[in-house]
This record gives sequence, C-alpha cells and structure tokens, in this order.
Amino acid sequence: MEIGMVGLGRMGGNMAQRLLLGGHRVVAYDVSATAVQALASLGAAAATSLEDLVARLAAPRAVWVMVPSGEPTETTVSALARLLSPGDAVIDGGNTYYKESMRRAAALKERGIAFLDAGTSGGVWGLKEGYSLMVGGDPAAFRRLEPLFQTLAPGPDRGYGYVGPAGAGHFVKMVHNAVEYGMMQAYAEGFELMQAKEEFHLDLPQVAEIWRHGSVVRSWLLDLASDALRKDPELTSLEAYVEDTGEGRWAVQESVDLAVPAPVMALSLQARFRSRQAQPFGARLLSALRQQFGGHEVRRRG
Repeated sequence: MEIGMVGLGRMGGNMAQRLLLGGHRVVAYDVSATAVQALASLGAAAATSLEDLVARLAAPRAVWVMVPSGEPTETTVSALARLLSPGDAVIDGGNTYYKESMRRAAALKERGIAFLDAGTSGGVWGLKEGYSLMVGGDPAAFRRLEPLFQTLAPGPDRGYGYVGPAGAGHFVKMVHNAVEYGMMQAYAEGFELMQAKEEFHLDLPQVAEIWRHGSVVRSWLLDLASDALRKDPELTSLEAYVEDTGEGRWAVQESVDLAVPAPVMALSLQARFRSRQAQPFGARLLSALRQQFGGHEVRRRG
C-alpha cells in the first residue's frame, strides 16, 4: 500500500520510516528539503510540493498529515482539499483539537474526500516499539487503510482501533494526554517527597528501579523516570519549566462543559503553569497578606 506523508518532524519522520520498513510505498513532503532527502535515502519517493506529492500517488490516494496543530494543519488540509479527488482520504495524525477535526471532516466530505483523525501516541520510541493509534472518521476509509495502522501499531492485532465518527480519535487522544499529565505529576510529586526526606538518604534511581518490577505503579512512564534519574540523579541539568501542548487545557475545558469532575487533570495542568513562573505574583500577594493581617516576617527581594 502507498501513502503520502506530509510533515517529517521527529514523529512524522519516524512513522514514515516504520511504514517503509513494513513494505509500504511512502511519498514524502516537508517544507524542509533536508528532511525529505533524509527519508528518500531510506527508500521514500521525494516530493517537492504538495502538488507533486498528490501527482505521485495513484487513486484512491491517502495522505497522512503530521504537522503542528492550528494554522499549519488548517493550511495543509485546505490545500489538500483542493488537490485531491473524490474517493481520496486525508489522515490527520497530529494533536488537533477534536472540534476542528469534525469541521474539517464535514468540509472534505462535501468534496467526496474521506477524513480520518488519528490520535497518535508513542513519542520518540514509536519507530521501535510501535504507535498507539486512536482513529475516528469515515469507517470505510479506515477499513481500506487499516494495513497502514497495523504496520504502525505495536502489532497487527493490538495498539490501534477505530473509536468512532469524525473527531472521536482526537477526542480520545486528548483525554489520553490529560491522563498522562496526571500520571506524570503523581510521579513527580512522589519522587520530590522522597528527595525531601534527607535523613533517609534515599537513592531515587534505586527506588525507581525497585518500583519498575512487580509494583502496582509500574508503567512505561516509570521506566522513563528511572532512566532519567539514573543518568542525572539530581536532575541538575534541567530547569523546573514544563510546557504543555494544548490537550490538557482542552480536556479540562471539556470536563467543565460536561460537568464531569476531573480534579487530577486540572491540578496537573495548573502545576505546569506554575512551573513557568519564577516569582509568581499570587505567591507574593500571599506573603503581603500574611504580613498585613498578622505582622508576619516576609522575605524582601534585592
């Protein structure tokens, strides 16, 4: 089976490599000619533009989009809508807001083009271990393109699935990432608590390694934590600054809209916000209030 791949960043490039290794023909395009040539050296057909990519694919075509969410995805899908023909399909494997995927699916359907929103998890390990794929959209297109998902997944019978109509794939991935926020935050708090208990002189890499085997809290995230602590036990090479890519915010807003409590997700998102503030105004106001009502000592800057 052949597939057009648009977006050859770290995950997109690795996914394209896995498809090549699985025997699929990949036509690749990226704004970076270097990225295209790197994949071409592995066996992909190099396209110089979206127009060239579409021309190199036989009908019915399928194009997998792996570009940043927001305007890059909007621009790319809109361009493909003008270039593709009825019967073709677009797969969005990025972290797109599910309501945008629903809108794009409806717009493409008017042109006779199928749309699949494929929530994709696996990170930098996906090339070796396989990707978890949560696919929503046109069911007929999913069945036609299922061999691609089977190749990308950890196995042909696990790690991927059709989860519902347009938007469902990215909705499930949104919740997946919000759960991930909570799990990461719990590990972070637990290890910080152990680090603070100085009298025990706990070896955190050792604890992580113990927990990895037989413990009810073992997970792939714990495996990664163990590896990070083994390489840098005090994590002195890192700043306490944690970004977010949007999915946690969307999930928390969804919990508000549906009146479904999600306190762990919400607090883990707030913790990320706080990590980016060196001298948060709110904490300074707390200090000022304690001094005002109780005459408590404060620490002055400068």
